[in-house]
Amino acid sequence: MIKGTPELIATRREEILNACQRLYQTMSFKQITLKEIGEATSFSRPTIYNYFQTKEEIFLALYEREYDLWNAELESLLSSYARLTREELAQHLAGSLEKREQLLKLLAMNNYDMEANSRPELLVSFKRAYGRSMENVDRILQKFCPDLSAAQRTGFRLVFFPFMFGIYPYAAVTDKQRSAMEEAGVDFRYLSIYELTLACLRRLLGPDA
Repeated sequence: MIKGTPELIATRREEILNACQRLYQTMSFKQITLKEIGEATSFSRPTIYNYFQTKEEIFLALYEREYDLWNAELESLLSSYARLTREELAQHLAGSLEKREQLLKLLAMNNYDMEANSRPELLVSFKRAYGRSMENVDRILQKFCPDLSAAQRTGFRLVFFPFMFGIYPYAAVTDKQRSAMEEAGVDFRYLSIYELTLACLRRLLGPDA
């Protein structure tokens, strides 16, 4: 049982997630340890265990927070417009992911290890946020593409959500990777998160997108 007021618990939990997020900007998942996360917070490392038992649980919670932020973008899109052309919809959806680079970076990780080393209740909470994103995309398609059948909307999600796992590795290319591609003689066009996502959405949404 975590001791403290709900406000204190929420504040400390957010501090842990923020510390992990800052470290993840310059370090890999494998390099980051609970010790380093603890050193980046204002309280002692053992206190972290009151909130998270493993490093993977912290990353899973960070992952969930990113989905919550994307869901807020999707729900704002739903409430802000009465109608959108398919091209406009593609641009808005691509823009929403452009803002969520952290989510796309987490998607590119090995999620099996993260989920395997997290408690079931935390995994369920994460899956709810993920499921909500699928529901929001379906609601968006129903509103702005009313001609699409249920089967077509399902087909869209079955392509688009797996596609999201590959966006970050294609868009966030290191100097080392660029050099290797040049040396290997690979003719590769580098695109941004927005450009990659928009190209995919235009194909999925049809000829007028």
